[in-house]
Amino acid sequence: MKIQVKVIPRSSENKVSKENDMSYRVKITAPPVDGKANKQLIEVLSKEFGVAKSKVKIVKGETGRNKIIVIEE
Repeated sequence: MKIQVKVIPRSSENKVSKENDMSYRVKITAPPVDGKANKQLIEVLSKEFGVAKSKVKIVKGETGRNKIIVIEE
């Protein structure tokens, strides 16, 4: 499954909100420094979709807020 994600770092909580079929807004508490936000994003999405962290990959947007994520099932 391929989804689009808009990440909001330094939020007060970790939260996933669905905007439409394949687009999500994800709030995370980690700052966007040294890959911490990406690491936490993968953890949050793996819990949300019930898959292992190794099944969640960032394929586009590694350094930006808008990302394309592939989740293997």
